[in-house]
Amino acid sequence: MTLTIYGDRISGNCLKVKWVADRVGMPWRWVDVDVLKGETRTPDFLRLNPAGQVPLVVLEDGRTLAQSNAIMLYLAEGSDLIPADAFDRARMFEWMFWEQYTHEPAIAVRRFHKAYLNKPDDEIDPALMVRGRAALARMQAALSAPGCAGWLAGDRASLADLALVAYTRVAHEGGFDLAEYPAVQAWVARVEATLPVRDFDRS
Repeated sequence: MTLTIYGDRISGNCLKVKWVADRVGMPWRWVDVDVLKGETRTPDFLRLNPAGQVPLVVLEDGRTLAQSNAIMLYLAEGSDLIPADAFDRARMFEWMFWEQYTHEPAIAVRRFHKAYLNKPDDEIDPALMVRGRAALARMQAALSAPGCAGWLAGDRASLADLALVAYTRVAHEGGFDLAEYPAVQAWVARVEATLPVRDFDRS
């Protein structure tokens, strides 16, 4: 089965889907959708996803699926990216829900305003920096806690790690200094080392 991924290459949410597809060996075709140009709001795209968001995947049978973490879970079914242990699996979900509710709305949004809308700091909601730093501090505490195996859920990389690394790895583009969070910085390198590298141009 070849998956069609509609995504914007600057979006961590879209890259998550690509990484999981690569990791589980799912062939994919990438369709660029430029959010900044309003391409998620065209009639053709809205017919595929009325929510007007990327990522969106289309299966070979024509079914569509949106929301990055839902797509990740679908693609990773039966793989080692989902822990076999019930508690570790629940912990993975805990981090994935937290990522979309707390982490992404602060770190990804501040990055978008600063790096892509080119807003000066004094025009960006200061609460985004406060919430983003609190999110990074939460990760720092978890990753440096006694007994932590270096991953967010269990003893190996899971969907929780792939979900959270997407925007953490580029947090500096939003003005966050990962050097202040050494356990997070080391974790980013560890997770990145597990990601398969498939160039977009070979898709």
